[in-house]
Amino acid sequence: MEENENQNKKNANFKTVANTNPYNAKKINSGFGKSVVLPFVSGILGCAVVIGTCFGVPSIRSKILDVNSNAPVNNSSNTSKMDGYVSQINLTNYSDTAVYAANKILPSIVGIKIEYTVNNTMLQMFGRSSASTATATGSGIIISEDGYILTNNHVVTNSSDSSDSYYQVSEATKLTVTLFNDETEYEAKIVGKDEQTDLAVIKINKTGLAKAEFADSDSIKVGEFAMAVGNPIGMQSSVTCGIVSAVNRQVTDSEGKTYTLIQTDAAINSGNSGGALVNSEGKVIGINTLKLAGTGIEGMGFAIPINSTTDVTSQLIQYSKVKRPYIGITTGIDLDEDTAKTYNLVIGVYVKSIEDFSSAEKAGLKAGDVIIEADGTKITKMDDLNKIKNSHKIGDEMKLKVNRNGQEKEITLTLGEQP
Repeated sequence: MEENENQNKKNANFKTVANTNPYNAKKINSGFGKSVVLPFVSGILGCAVVIGTCFGVPSIRSKILDVNSNAPVNNSSNTSKMDGYVSQINLTNYSDTAVYAANKILPSIVGIKIEYTVNNTMLQMFGRSSASTATATGSGIIISEDGYILTNNHVVTNSSDSSDSYYQVSEATKLTVTLFNDETEYEAKIVGKDEQTDLAVIKINKTGLAKAEFADSDSIKVGEFAMAVGNPIGMQSSVTCGIVSAVNRQVTDSEGKTYTLIQTDAAINSGNSGGALVNSEGKVIGINTLKLAGTGIEGMGFAIPINSTTDVTSQLIQYSKVKRPYIGITTGIDLDEDTAKTYNLVIGVYVKSIEDFSSAEKAGLKAGDVIIEADGTKITKMDDLNKIKNSHKIGDEMKLKVNRNGQEKEITLTLGEQP
């Protein structure tokens, strides 16, 4: 009993001392700091060091800041960048874009089959039958719900070398169209065609077709998404993807015609002609027309900008041809500096011959004149003159400045219709 009381007194003193003696209180607080506060602060500092180190390493930092799957996706860019480092490339968005564009345009693309009659002239000379049938394929774009289809002129027109003395190829004897997911062959007729722009319109007797949607080809930019859609080597509804490689590319074909085209690295093969080049929204920006082929050449295809086709298309449907302004110069020769000096003439377009009763003849233009200006613009080539002429309409006035026997003369003519 006495021992218990003494123990209680010791405990009471302990508690009392602990609460009242400043010296003892200091010792006790110091112990608490060592056991609790110091480890806590050290932990915070340690975490700060670790996090700081992680953020200093791009790969670790990118993992920490990785966007979670529920965050909104910025569709304008598939690449996330931080301080110049590429953290990820999201191919899902690119794939979705291609799928969307293909699904949008495919119902508006048709396959075209053309049949020709081929005659062997050598066999004909010996009185033997030589006629046989040949076929070719191409593509087209549905431009109206009631069956009008836009394609290339060279798709529906015989472009065989006429100088070949062994074979003669007729114009198309039969033209058929195959629609997307429809094996039926629909016979088509040529509504109109234009060799100068390499465009043609054909028509089938069917309604309820999926009309293609056009984009503004003047606003496309180098590097943007491009998909070529068509019927290469008879493989219906094929798509290839790439980018717009260049715009306003001047290209001269094997026949010497110069076009202003869209260049793309989307694969364009034989049979793609007349098909569509579309943007990421599945809207048509061009008509696949040409490609470069040969050793060391890859991924160089070309399309006619769709904006340049609209007036031609409407005229082909309305008139079966394109009505163009006409000066009446049947033959013109480009005079460069050397040629002009040789013949004691001036730089410009030498008028060699003029069509009778044409606008040129009526206005007083003569053979031997050298055209040096048109509508105030200097002329050095026939292409320059035609470009200015084609900016006018039939019936417009055009002002020419010519050099005639060393004297300059101004002529105003009224443009007629090209025969």
